[in-house]
Amino acid sequence: MRLRFPKSARLSSASEFARLRSEGRSVHGKFMVLSVLPLDTETSLRIGFITSRRVGGAVERNRTRRRLRELVRADRPRIGIQGWMALIARTNAVRAEFEQLRDEWRALARRAGVLTGDE
Repeated sequence: MRLRFPKSARLSSASEFARLRSEGRSVHGKFMVLSVLPLDTETSLRIGFITSRRVGGAVERNRTRRRLRELVRADRPRIGIQGWMALIARTNAVRAEFEQLRDEWRALARRAGVLTGDE
């Protein structure tokens, strides 16, 4: 099974993020915030990643965004909702180990009811 994460599966427009923020539900952690908006079954899963300038310079923001994308890409077959999700990096995410980010992502996803099965 190929675990790709194409650009078509990502949220990108400001209006989508605004709708997710206003209508969705958020779960907060030490390194990130997970926002979830379940939609009808006709909609495929789309995920957005937010790293503000508070996270750090361009290099830190891009590295953090790549790490968050990899977390979701690896667990994408286990995500059991249709709709939109956003992962918002906090400033601590830059200095976190990858394993810490993975553990928190999975804990937040379980709390939000997004992941099916257990590893």
